[in-house]
Amino acid sequence: MILVTGATGNVGREVVKLLLADGEKIAAVTRNPSAAKLPGDAHVIGGDPSRPTTLASALSGVEAVFLSPRAVGHGTAELLALVAAQGAKRVTVISAVTVEYGGGYRRFADAYKAVEDTVKASGLEWTILRCADFAANTLVWAPQMRTTGVVRGAYGDAATSTIDERDVAAVAARTLVNHRHGERAYVLTGPQSLTQRDKVRSIGAAIGKPLSWEEISAQQVRQAMIAQGLPDEVPDRLLGYLADRIEQPGPSSTAVEEILGRPARTFARWANDHAEAFRQAPRQRGNDG
Repeated sequence: MILVTGATGNVGREVVKLLLADGEKIAAVTRNPSAAKLPGDAHVIGGDPSRPTTLASALSGVEAVFLSPRAVGHGTAELLALVAAQGAKRVTVISAVTVEYGGGYRRFADAYKAVEDTVKASGLEWTILRCADFAANTLVWAPQMRTTGVVRGAYGDAATSTIDERDVAAVAARTLVNHRHGERAYVLTGPQSLTQRDKVRSIGAAIGKPLSWEEISAQQVRQAMIAQGLPDEVPDRLLGYLADRIEQPGPSSTAVEEILGRPARTFARWANDHAEAFRQAPRQRGNDG
């Protein structure tokens, strides 16, 4: 059985789907099982992965762990010790390209590096996935695109090789079941370096609507994000990294193609696949608990 933390996130949900399609048994961890909306064959575990003792009774038979640092928080060492005691053999962890290539505020890279070090010291066979920024991050632009057709943001010329989160999930699923990837750290990126302005134009092409970028100050963006209720660390993480990508574009790698035997998905393809999210507001949902 494979334990998936962060199972309701963009990557975790896709990992669950891919592993189930391959016939694997999945234990999907979520703090709110009634609202998880995971595939029916997934064994959903209610608990808080940042407090691993809440999961202890469900860890028997776990052979591998997909570790999402955002979900597990400071509980990484304790969780891995618990699953190792139950006989688990492997762990795959999501990390960030900043650990290897730098960029942005050092404290964020240091936090990922601390998780990586904990994973390496766990005694489990480990695989580290150092990811570029996810394509799904651009969904924050959707309200502006729908209402004005203009994205107001900072550092429009910052360039990164944004990765489709489905490719991250596909690589993660492969590493969880294949010993060949043990003791390896991979840099995962998309196939091309694009500025933020490029990505806006690509979404516009996908939805058949001209979209434009309007440059505003980083402080204005930061204030807007905090006004929306986001903690300070979110704009700090985003804007700090983008500022450094003006002079030096983010890294690009071919690891996705090498591992999966096919090219990484382009941002244009991601935009086409998610076009409806930018065309119209999400439908209102009833209270699902």
